[in-house]
Amino acid sequence: MSQRVLTTESGAPVADNQNSATAGAGGPVLIQDQHLLEKLARFNRERIPERVVHARGSGAYGYFEVTDDITAFTHADFLSEVGRRTETFIRFSTVADSLGGADAVRDPRGFALKFYTNQGNYDLVGNNTPVFFIKDPIKFPDFIHSQKRDPFTGRQEPDNVWDFWAHSPESTHQITWLMGDRGIPASYRHMNGYGSHTYQWTNAEGEAFFVKYHFKTNQGVRSLSADQAAEQVGKDANSHQTDLLQAIERGVNPSWTLHVQVMTAAEAADYRFNPFDVTKVWPHADFPLRRVGRLVLDRNPDNVFGEVEQAAFSPNNFVPGIGPSPDKMLQGRLFAYADAQRYRLGINHTQLPVNAPKAATADNYGRDGLHATRYGSRQDKNYEPNSYAGPAETGAALAAPLPVKGWTGTHEAPAHAKDDDFFQAGELYRLMSADEKNRLIANIAGGLSQVTRDDVIEKNLAHFHAADADYGKRVEEAVRALRED
Repeated sequence: MSQRVLTTESGAPVADNQNSATAGAGGPVLIQDQHLLEKLARFNRERIPERVVHARGSGAYGYFEVTDDITAFTHADFLSEVGRRTETFIRFSTVADSLGGADAVRDPRGFALKFYTNQGNYDLVGNNTPVFFIKDPIKFPDFIHSQKRDPFTGRQEPDNVWDFWAHSPESTHQITWLMGDRGIPASYRHMNGYGSHTYQWTNAEGEAFFVKYHFKTNQGVRSLSADQAAEQVGKDANSHQTDLLQAIERGVNPSWTLHVQVMTAAEAADYRFNPFDVTKVWPHADFPLRRVGRLVLDRNPDNVFGEVEQAAFSPNNFVPGIGPSPDKMLQGRLFAYADAQRYRLGINHTQLPVNAPKAATADNYGRDGLHATRYGSRQDKNYEPNSYAGPAETGAALAAPLPVKGWTGTHEAPAHAKDDDFFQAGELYRLMSADEKNRLIANIAGGLSQVTRDDVIEKNLAHFHAADADYGKRVEEAVRALRED
């Protein structure tokens, strides 16, 4: 049987389906990558009107208060002084299941936070894990397809899940997180949140720094075993929603302490692995946590549909002093999230109360469209530049410019001294207690043993062996035992 050729929607052959086009090997993603934009735009439009991912969610309002001076690293105004408070809205979510899915399932959790700052809304769209399954956005639609319901059987299929992971060795680190004890949080209140990606901060002097966000729960991390989760789902499929709603209603306001890791541009240039690879963490020994402030949730939405389901987040919503990094997955999300919201909620979704700026005013030349509520006065012009004192550009960039070099095209990530896909998964495994390892092995084997193709099983086992010899040996033994029963 001859190999079929992968093509674009227009029938053109695809040269590279693993790497997005970038400005040089380590540079940002290029908007001219038609295959990438077509994949992401089409993916955003595959389901109506439910979110394609993160459909099942809960939300709450609160505030962020600065507790420590970090002005040496960013001139973002809402972080400019100790004691400063900024109103926030957060949406927690599961990733893979539909709107009617259960809360207590093994799945990453979305941790999407909107800051209503006086310089506009800043959206930080993260997860409850510090890493992710893939490092290039061109693989994202394929990854989610492998995790969602199969088009024929209508259910999540282990064959699809593990087949994709077998061909994506960079997933091994996140699989180790997901299949470990933190794979099923006891509630939204009892999990950490992470920006996951690397972002850029710029201080008042124009110096650029790269940062990672860590929201540490002040309630303590609590998780459920597979058996505990199954029991909880049977009692209340909406258990996390119930817990969050009732806690805030009785005045037990959950909170998180925000820390950041800070890396200089010089350190990023020659670090031992790619610091913009979202499948890896930065060791705390190299980049210790610096406390920034605390997030407190103190008010439930009045209408879940109007405020939680219509909440729209985009990692491209930055404010002065904060911007993107060359993280390829982040670069893809800068386009995909906003595009998904324009499709799902319409071009004027930013005018909905939950999405509109609260401490700032939106003033631009966007007009008309479905559900437009902002019209301006009768003398306002809808073009720029103009001679009528309309809103004008500032000339001040939000963040420092990123240097780029090299040829345009699809590239493998630039080589670093220690840049394999497995070593951090092995380090995470070796940090676990004996009981944690036992549960991790059982969780992985329970899923992998259901795969029908031996070659897919072998490819996945090879990843665990590469991460740690004991890890691989124990997973292999557990899978063999289950398949012989």
